Amino acid sequence: MKSFDLEGYLSSGVEQVIAGIMKATAKNPKESLFLIQYLRDSRKASRIRRAHADNGEHIPPFLIASITTQCNLHCRGCYARANHSCQDGIDLKHPMLRADAWGEIFRQAAELGIAFILLAGGEPFLRLDVLEQAALHKNILFPVFTNGTMLTEDSLALLSRSRNLVPVLSIEGNESTTDLRRGSGVYQMLVRSMKRLNEKGIVFAASVTVTKENLAETLSEDFVAALAEQGCKGIVYVEYVPIDAATKAQALDDVTRADMMNRLNTLREYREDMVLLAFPGDERGSGGCLAAGRGFFHINAFGGAEPCPFSPYSDVNVAAIGLREAMKSPLFVRLRESRNLEAEHIGGCVLFEQEQEVRKMLEESHDNQGTNCR
Repeated sequence: MKSFDLEGYLSSGVEQVIAGIMKATAKNPKESLFLIQYLRDSRKASRIRRAHADNGEHIPPFLIASITTQCNLHCRGCYARANHSCQDGIDLKHPMLRADAWGEIFRQAAELGIAFILLAGGEPFLRLDVLEQAALHKNILFPVFTNGTMLTEDSLALLSRSRNLVPVLSIEGNESTTDLRRGSGVYQMLVRSMKRLNEKGIVFAASVTVTKENLAETLSEDFVAALAEQGCKGIVYVEYVPIDAATKAQALDDVTRADMMNRLNTLREYREDMVLLAFPGDERGSGGCLAAGRGFFHINAFGGAEPCPFSPYSDVNVAAIGLREAMKSPLFVRLRESRNLEAEHIGGCVLFEQEQEVRKMLEESHDNQGTNCR
């Protein structure tokens, strides 16, 4: 039986996403010019990763980087606050990575052929210094997942001149649904932010955390059309990860996940003006979860390399040993070699449900530096 070509699968996925973005932004000259060059850079990155793969070294095309622990909102069911990776104030005992350290990580990523780095937090627009570093690396696309409430004139100017930074605004549905989870008045702030972005010709997308409660609403034709009317060029549907037993009922199961994908595929048939994505997506088609370096891994605000944002455990620090060495994390290797990434699960993260297993692997790692390597 022919072995699964993970590198080919991932590179094909990257090209499909880029093609979708190019189609959705065809009427935006500045974005089109950037994307033509980025497509060339992405194909070069794919060749770099393929060369590494031919030498027995797998390099994922994606990274997720949480560049700050701070956030100005307190959203209901927030996994980042639940696992204490998001907080109020600054922990002076454990300083976050400086902007130049992030710049070095981005440089190493480009050299290795990593073409997408998702920036998150906390609220990433609280770290304009890091976003300015990201903007310098035009051969990497940086979707910036934001709550949309911190877009200042300075940040809008940065986005306008840096087409590789794409703001992705979090929304939960209509006004009442969004404000219920994110706080009173947040929906209207999002509407104003979208208007400002659209007026300045800045390409932006939206992110929806999908639960059983908002699935029908957020995957409806009316909801998608309303966002398109605001100028939104894409939606990332992220499956909700329960933070405790009490919220588990909100997470998608096999039936509702299939419903989500069916609705999404229907929307894709006639919304060619938008890029519609699901995360984590088709795990069966990719041979299991893509975390722990199969398709991506997560770097926390202190530089710790983690399997994914929902599994905040680390045994190596990227800033200390470099990106390439961090991919050889004993924890990552154990997870990839085990069957844990292929397990059935409820919600968007298989490793979140296997917390005890991951902790055990971390403890057994001879390079163990604690449960949140800084």
